[in-house]
Amino acid sequence: MRQVALAPDRIDPASLDETPARGELPNAYAARVAAEKAEAVAARHPDAFVVACDTVVAAGRRILPKPETREQAHSCLRLLSGGRHRVYGGLTVRAPGGRTAHRLVTTRVKMKRLHPDDIRSYLDSGEWDGKAGGYAIQGRAGAFIPWVNGSYPAVVGLPVCETVQLLAGLGYPVR
Repeated sequence: MRQVALAPDRIDPASLDETPARGELPNAYAARVAAEKAEAVAARHPDAFVVACDTVVAAGRRILPKPETREQAHSCLRLLSGGRHRVYGGLTVRAPGGRTAHRLVTTRVKMKRLHPDDIRSYLDSGEWDGKAGGYAIQGRAGAFIPWVNGSYPAVVGLPVCETVQLLAGLGYPVR
């Protein structure tokens, strides 16, 4: 948000259980978690504009984790290597008084076929830790991505254009 001169007054993590529901599709999951994050934070800050987002990397109908272990990250990278996947950015903006707007941003991403040395080096960097799908496109993994169709900022973690549009629509002064 600083990129578009809309730096937040504070960052207040929602700290929710982000376990997908049984059979939940990646797009629905991203939208649900963003909405739940917004409601949790808005309950603590009812007079504030609240922006909440969740980023989900999906291989088909499968929601990839935000890896906590090197082994989980290795599995994600091997699965994504040489193929295309989708990244869903669930976005919810809540205005003071409770008006809420939602958006789901879908971006298609191609990852080159990774050599085992690419994976090992990336895992050694530690950059994968806690990142959806086990990679950060804005970091070293950018070298693995030959093309993106959709919102690059959504893959990074926040669909900036859509966030500004929702804030403006709810009456926040964006200019």
